[in-house]
Amino acid sequence: MNTIEIKKDIHWVGARDWNIRNFHGYEVARGTSYNAYLIMDEKITLVDTVKEPFSNDLIDRVKSLVNLEDIDYLVCNHVEMDHSGAMPEVLKLAKNATVVTNMAASMGLKEHYDVADWKIQTVKSGDTLNIGKRNLTFVQTPMLHWPDSMVTYVAEDKLLLSNDGFGQHIATDKLFAKDNPIDIVYDEAKRYYANILYPFARQAGKALEALSGLEIEMIAPSHGCVWQGEEVTKIISLYDSWAKAEYKNKAVVIYDSMWGSTEKLAKFAVEELEEQGIGTILRDVKVNHISDLISDIIDAKYVLIGSPTLNNQIMPNIAAFLCYMKGLAPHNKIGFAFGSYGWAAGAIKDIEDVFNHLKWEVPVDKYCVKYIPNGNHKEEIKEKIRELVKSN
Repeated sequence: MNTIEIKKDIHWVGARDWNIRNFHGYEVARGTSYNAYLIMDEKITLVDTVKEPFSNDLIDRVKSLVNLEDIDYLVCNHVEMDHSGAMPEVLKLAKNATVVTNMAASMGLKEHYDVADWKIQTVKSGDTLNIGKRNLTFVQTPMLHWPDSMVTYVAEDKLLLSNDGFGQHIATDKLFAKDNPIDIVYDEAKRYYANILYPFARQAGKALEALSGLEIEMIAPSHGCVWQGEEVTKIISLYDSWAKAEYKNKAVVIYDSMWGSTEKLAKFAVEELEEQGIGTILRDVKVNHISDLISDIIDAKYVLIGSPTLNNQIMPNIAAFLCYMKGLAPHNKIGFAFGSYGWAAGAIKDIEDVFNHLKWEVPVDKYCVKYIPNGNHKEEIKEKIRELVKSN
């Protein structure tokens, strides 16, 4: 199997998962990759492995470069099984390898695998491992997005092996971001952050601080494409913006509808938002995946969510989205709830309850219409939108 040299004597030896489409509820329409890197130095070092079903892909790629028994170190940046799943098979063959990881990951490995025969060396932030011409420096990035997460920096190559940070779910035979449609790569990086790292904005900010003193020419994440040159500056800048919850003058209107009444309200709201000069996206939750909706709102100032009342509850698709969004905990947003009803309107309060749980601003009370909106209702919701915009 082919390997890819990303720096002199540093090779990608990972695996591509072309057919995966769901990652813990996050739609991954372009598949993904599990990236591992082999450093050929006086001490041969493998950084990370792959998901267990792809163990042979990794092993075959490594074998094309070196005998596995000649591997001296296996660095485990993160225990999650899409990173560590192949470790048991690799270590059966790499019998002389020492696993290098942090204390939290060491404990995690013991809870995932039979490590009785493994040699494990623990490191902490700032520790350096000399492997010959190169020195590997480890920086712990706890809760980005597991307690054990860390990154590995190769100073001599100005290379950051960044684990889940800066990743994207993309399967491609072109490893470097520049060799792919670059807008798609940045969009997938945004979707990755929104659906995986969003709850850990504070930790992302701390990680960026910890990495700020490093000279980085290339970022090689555990999923997706490798960033280099000006792309490094841009992706770090985007992460900084996302971690700070910075937003554009943008609104996202998300709704479900039974007989079209809530959809009418959503379109009235969009009309007024656009009249107020606010860039607006309209999304029907029935035809847009929840992971795409999260990506939409990451840089939005306003989030408007509408639902009819069904059996005194909000619609199931809206409920699922609210549950998913609540877990990802986006902050620094302005929320507005709206909808239609037939007998009772109490369900719309459930939307506002989620806004309040997330500590969003809710400067304008929810808006509900019985049965079918008319011209008066159109003007009423448009007035609500004007109040919403004026309040900020």
